[in-house]
Amino acid sequence: MRIVIPDDYQDMVQNLACFGLLQGHEVTRYRAPAADFEELVARLHPAEVIVAIRERVDFTRALIERLPNLRLIALVGRNATTIDYQACTDRGVMVSTGKSNSPHAPAELTVALMMAARRNIVVEAERMRRGEWPMTLSHRLAGSTLGIFGLGSIGSIVARAGAGLGMNVLVWGQARSAAKAVELGYRAAASKAELFEQSDVLSLHVRLRPDTAGIVGPEDLARMKPTALLINTSRAELVQPGALLAGLRAGRPGYAAVDVYEQEPIVNGDHPFLSMPNVVCTPHLGWAEWENFELYFSETFEQIVAYATGGPLRLANPAVAPGRAEPNNAPGRAQSEGALGRAGA
Repeated sequence: MRIVIPDDYQDMVQNLACFGLLQGHEVTRYRAPAADFEELVARLHPAEVIVAIRERVDFTRALIERLPNLRLIALVGRNATTIDYQACTDRGVMVSTGKSNSPHAPAELTVALMMAARRNIVVEAERMRRGEWPMTLSHRLAGSTLGIFGLGSIGSIVARAGAGLGMNVLVWGQARSAAKAVELGYRAAASKAELFEQSDVLSLHVRLRPDTAGIVGPEDLARMKPTALLINTSRAELVQPGALLAGLRAGRPGYAAVDVYEQEPIVNGDHPFLSMPNVVCTPHLGWAEWENFELYFSETFEQIVAYATGGPLRLANPAVAPGRAEPNNAPGRAQSEGALGRAGA
């Protein structure tokens, strides 16, 4: 069976212990993204199975219709906003999903970015490499206000870490976020405006779906303090296009720490954030650690084995093959979550 794994940025999938599950199959991996649509089609054309690493490839109808050999897209993770599920169903292509949701790695990165940005760690480390001595003053975390936009599984861990550092936690999101905040002893903001106005550090932890795309606009950022830090380890599309760059240039917020971008990967330093000393950038590392990869990829590869042996699958589009869907995978449920995501706020 021909399996193609596009966009293995870390060039390490073959080093995972679970990669052995694909033994006996013809596996082709690509590290760098395709240069254009036609090259992408050429790479994927031979595949009966494609391993979709999160949202690195946009599986549009136009792409799917150019892949006559494709029978299964095995998604790494539980959902993706970059797959046209209806097109897959129309073409008889099954989309299998993962089942785990591990919040610890992205929460840890969020806390690391918060500490690195507030204490000027990146700037000062680079200065020392150049032979200079520290020249800036940083901002203390203890006693400051940590705003959490969306108290879901990831936001809860970040809030707990902030509270442990002596920060005052302020929460805004869906009604359940406010209720959970009160239950945990945090303060629930009266409005989104209050969250942005009062936060010294504001971290976004909202699921991307149609009603949350662009949920942070220029008017929100303009309310932030000139000393405030905005952290986004969730999805770039939560912020309206260009709004954060314009806000940083205008001085509100004064700082940002970003792990996600509208167009990924960022290569050759081609992003304005990378030239800004008040922005800390990382290359979508939120989920990228060994334990997470072993967990997520093992679930994906197990689904490929199940497909090859005729076993049941966790299908995001169960209508394409009702007899292959796991019994507890209610028709339509996985497809809805895959296309829209679950509420994280």
